[in-house]
Amino acid sequence: MIKIMAVNAGSSSLKFQLLEMPEEKLITSGIVERIGLKHSVFTIKLNGEKKEETLDIPNHGVAVNILLNKLIELKIIASYDEISGVGHRVVHGGSEISKSIVLNEKEIEYLESIVDLAPLHLGPNLIGIKAFKVILPNVKHVGVFDTAFHHTMPEESFLYAVPWDWYEKFQVRKYGFHGTSHKYVSDRCAEIMRKKPEEINVIVCHIGNGASICAVKQGRSVDTSMGFTPLDGIPMGTRSGSIDPAVVEFMMNKKNKKVKEITNLLNKQSGYIGLSGLSSDSRDLVEASKNGNHRAQLAIDVQAKRIADYIASYYVYMGGADAIIFTAGIGENAKSTRSNIIERVSILGAKIDEERNDCRGVERLISTDDSKLKVYLIPTNEEVMIARDTLSLL
Repeated sequence: MIKIMAVNAGSSSLKFQLLEMPEEKLITSGIVERIGLKHSVFTIKLNGEKKEETLDIPNHGVAVNILLNKLIELKIIASYDEISGVGHRVVHGGSEISKSIVLNEKEIEYLESIVDLAPLHLGPNLIGIKAFKVILPNVKHVGVFDTAFHHTMPEESFLYAVPWDWYEKFQVRKYGFHGTSHKYVSDRCAEIMRKKPEEINVIVCHIGNGASICAVKQGRSVDTSMGFTPLDGIPMGTRSGSIDPAVVEFMMNKKNKKVKEITNLLNKQSGYIGLSGLSSDSRDLVEASKNGNHRAQLAIDVQAKRIADYIASYYVYMGGADAIIFTAGIGENAKSTRSNIIERVSILGAKIDEERNDCRGVERLISTDDSKLKVYLIPTNEEVMIARDTLSLL
């Protein structure tokens, strides 16, 4: 029995799962929130029971100490030695990292050199990695990268039509994100269909507060909606998705703001919240639209239309598809969103079975028996993918 810790470190949070491998059995999970702020919250789930404590946790190092000591206190592990490896979700691997890797000093130095590619995410990821390495120095630490799965995209998919030195000198290109999720659900879809990943083409709709669509041809990512940053692609909870880049300069002049301020608005005040003026949460928008709120419905429809655009484009690009997959928070739980999107691509032969679609967070075929293009709901499990890759590198 091998115990693997799967970790996702944010700027003020630390999510974790301890899994028994290779059985992929979840032992415990939890989150440390408000790290560096007053009244930090530590939550751990064990045997269906949730325990929560409010503490002062000044940094990630203290958070890791509290977490590991809690595992011993609750007799989940007898000592740190029981943890065979720690897998870290890392949002960006730049142009050089195309697979999961062991995080030694050289690899960490490289990640530090590309922090400006994803400063909001990569910085906190590195803080978490370093905190765990200090406390568990004799354990292998593995980086599992959101961008790695998309390294199979051809040049025609990942290059922008900009001056060549932007790409050659500054690595300006499409990277794509949510790769761990896209790989997990596309592989799982192949299992459900009793085929190998290389025998099918699927279109994955990872729709959460952050959202991206991915064309997976014969088990490999060939295109995805997110680009140089997670701001690109479809509208999301607070992100605009793709817009005419000239809008940035236009709004700078109109509002007398700097580039950074406009980019911040596109990241944090756009998407659902920008269009609706109400909320960044799809549940609020669905409820408001039922009560006749036009802008709430508009926010939902603008996103659904853009997702349908990507599905149709990827269907043609791959020369057809065997399935569309919905996953992540909204994709797994919002039946009306799934119906809205599939109705828009019915010309491709996709037909929703409303009775099957009346579900939340379960693995299920939700298309009709005579649907030419199958539609699945497959809950994502990025932590299992992190644990699998970590185990393979032990």
